[in-house]
Amino acid sequence: MRSWRSVVAIGATVPFVAFAAACGSNGDSESAEGSLSGNLTGAGATFPNPVFQEWADSFRQEQPGVRINYQSIGSGGGIEQFLRQTVDFGSSERYLTDDALAEAAEGRGCEAIQFPVIFGSVVIAFNDDALDGLVLTSDVIARIYDRDITNYNDPAIQELNPDMDLPDLNIIPVHRSDGSGTTYVFTHYLNTENEMWADKYGEGTEVQWASGTIGGQGNEGVSSQVEQNRGALGYVNQAYAMEIGMPQAAIVNSDGEAISPTLEATTEASELAEIPDSFQFDIDGIGGEGYPITGTNWIFAYECGYDDTTADMLKSYWTWVLTSDEADELALELGYAPMGASLKERVLEQVERINSQN
Repeated sequence: MRSWRSVVAIGATVPFVAFAAACGSNGDSESAEGSLSGNLTGAGATFPNPVFQEWADSFRQEQPGVRINYQSIGSGGGIEQFLRQTVDFGSSERYLTDDALAEAAEGRGCEAIQFPVIFGSVVIAFNDDALDGLVLTSDVIARIYDRDITNYNDPAIQELNPDMDLPDLNIIPVHRSDGSGTTYVFTHYLNTENEMWADKYGEGTEVQWASGTIGGQGNEGVSSQVEQNRGALGYVNQAYAMEIGMPQAAIVNSDGEAISPTLEATTEASELAEIPDSFQFDIDGIGGEGYPITGTNWIFAYECGYDDTTADMLKSYWTWVLTSDEADELALELGYAPMGASLKERVLEQVERINSQN
């Protein structure tokens, strides 16, 4: 059994992070001198929390007067707090539906804005190093979480891994116990790829899990449960798995290729995504060299209701994220796939809408 606890304690899994940070939205001399000052609050996904920390640490070198408080509480909580208007921005791996956008507009008196900022993968992580690289399909994963496959030496797993000496070991599936965009990405993949899963469980930030599975709060909670239970496996953000060195599965994509969750495979998947003007999209049917369980993180803001200082800070921060080479480099180091130049240009237009109707 591996122990990752000491790394988790000091790494990317801190659920509440306060950052002093800033940058100018227009890159002018005034903002470059650190003229912005104030507090920003955000809440939502644990999925991007590692890169959010690094971005803000770098951002604060230019604008030490801005303080960003991001609460890593899960995508469901981020959407809820955004709709309640208790934070300046929300974050989720699930885009706002048309109903949620209508609710936001009714509550605020103006339209909500949503835009993607980063891509990342959801990986199947194991308790046992000997299982690193184990090949799984959507069918096998669905049957494991359905408790139809309960042992690592099941014939369905052996057929996919003829060269591995699979243990006679009970599988303990771990899932998120909170409303989670990571859960949405994972269950959307299974819902799209597996008819049994679609009929019994569906997709969402929360689903009704089978008995015999166990839950964990946040990516860190799932990681901890996988660590503590022999035979456990769980789905977590790739960045968390990378940071704490968890063994991971290779997943068979739509072209029948077993793909490990590398940065290159995540980038390949993100580049295959079709992204409409609404920015409401999923990454489905990935083939080639793309990793099939790939998701997106969205940011939510409003067209009105901010004071000028808060609006300037919001626009400045997200403009820095989208235009800074350093922001991309930090994302790559953590295993996230930055967006391409043309998509960034489209997203910057959305950032400029923040407070535009005030």
